[in-house]
Amino acid sequence: MEKTETAVSEDNRPMPRTPPSTQRKHDTELLTKGVICALIGLVILIGPYVARGEGVRELLQQASLVGWFALVLGLAFLVRYGLNRRREEHRR
Repeated sequence: MEKTETAVSEDNRPMPRTPPSTQRKHDTELLTKGVICALIGLVILIGPYVARGEGVRELLQQASLVGWFALVLGLAFLVRYGLNRRREEHRR
């Protein structure tokens, strides 16, 4: 069983920290979600320029808002992953 350290919240109540293995899993999930969302967004945004069929091109042009949303969401996940990694390195 892993021992968890306790941190103190703003109102001085002890808060348990997540075990390192759980934190690593969470960070890996953030990285995976970020990469997948960013790739989906890029495919949707670049798709109209490389699509050969007129129907596909039109469909992807109409979905550009979804592409931007996916790209921004993916980048937000990646930034959060980077901040978590940075915070963990400073703790060591």
